[in-house]
Amino acid sequence: MRKREIPAFYRQLFVLVLPIAIQNLISAMVNSVDVLMLGYVSQSAIAAVSLANQVMFILNIFITGLGSGIAMLVSQYWGKKDTRTIEHILGIALRFSVPISMLFCVAAIVFPSQIMHIFTNDTNLITLGSEYLRILGVSYVLMGFSQMYLCMMRSIERVKFSTITSTCAVLVNIILNACFIFGLFGLPKLGLIGVAFATTIARAFEVIVCVIDNQRQKEVHFHIGSLFYSEPLLFQDFLKYSLPAVGNECVWGVAFLLYTVIMGHLNEDIVAANSVVTVVRDLFAVVGYGIAYGGAIILGKTIGEGAMDRARKDASRLIWITLISGVIGAILLLLVRPVIFAMVSLSDTANVYLEQMLFISCYYLIGQLINTCVICGVFRAGGDSRYGLICDIICMWGVMVPVGFLAAFVWKLSPMTVYFILCLDEFVKMPFIFYHYKKGTWLQNITRDFPASGREGNVF
Repeated sequence: MRKREIPAFYRQLFVLVLPIAIQNLISAMVNSVDVLMLGYVSQSAIAAVSLANQVMFILNIFITGLGSGIAMLVSQYWGKKDTRTIEHILGIALRFSVPISMLFCVAAIVFPSQIMHIFTNDTNLITLGSEYLRILGVSYVLMGFSQMYLCMMRSIERVKFSTITSTCAVLVNIILNACFIFGLFGLPKLGLIGVAFATTIARAFEVIVCVIDNQRQKEVHFHIGSLFYSEPLLFQDFLKYSLPAVGNECVWGVAFLLYTVIMGHLNEDIVAANSVVTVVRDLFAVVGYGIAYGGAIILGKTIGEGAMDRARKDASRLIWITLISGVIGAILLLLVRPVIFAMVSLSDTANVYLEQMLFISCYYLIGQLINTCVICGVFRAGGDSRYGLICDIICMWGVMVPVGFLAAFVWKLSPMTVYFILCLDEFVKMPFIFYHYKKGTWLQNITRDFPASGREGNVF
């Protein structure tokens, strides 16, 4: 790459990263606001919502996996300037996302107590979490559509629209949280249930904006007919690249969920502390995640254009930038500890846990961002969604999950020792990830030449 091309890469990355980071930051802030507002209700409310939201976490695993399939294919076809195929890719993705979301919706509404019992034995937390899930379940169906559409928009470099839409939905969520929790403007004080109502309404708002945008924007349009598009090779490609990504997210996410289950069966204090730490850590990871996902869009487009050498160099730059952002995030996390303690009200025991967990989260944050960049950014941009799946199966399920269960329930180690062990998972798999990166087999152009076809059906 000529020197004059290097600033262009960073400039392009900045244009994509900034909106994505803002979107991630605002989304993380919603969780923070939820925790802060629920702190005025009770510590039990914080713990119950934290555990109940693991259902959303599981659904997000599937949504994220399908979104990765969209991003891998769409970014490369965007580089190839094949917008018709991009429209059909979204249609294929919706065939999976909407039914899966409906399944989660029914489960949350019909079996909330049984679901909560998976995460805790505390009857109070089960009761509170069940009330929350019955209402929140409706939002699952809404996000099954909106998140697929927004993922496609990001992959064709319309990150500003995605960011503005998500930001507005988040602001709606925050305002309604305050209204329903505290009974503002004459509304009833609904406490924990109010958070569920606020989230559901915000998701509905998000869907409405996406539908309106689809009818007005010029780049790519979703058509009802795309749901029934029957190009076998494209469908096979979507399955080929999406299913390993979904599997990878499931393997990682369910393992991470089991970490939460382990912590949830220790005591309420560590559950509450862990819920705060998770939110705080996400806040300081937003720039790193933005770099990873923004970089994946650039890499995918570059590969679709056929510029393989430039893609390799850009991937290396992406990893170094992510490392720097992780170190800066960890330092900032240490510096704001007094602010965190001032903003949450926990028991003395939970505060002790929180102090120690914040220090542990510093090294965990760096490892998490680097692995996310390489697996979800670099590898998937290059069409390699399988290696991350294999790596997580071996490292997380073969090592960390069994060791975590042994540490907590057989060896009876202290809660903080268990937490420290569970936070080693990112560093266990890091050597294998970089070995695969150095091999270079992840880099491939996965696009095809499809015959032009008419637009099926009406614009949705």
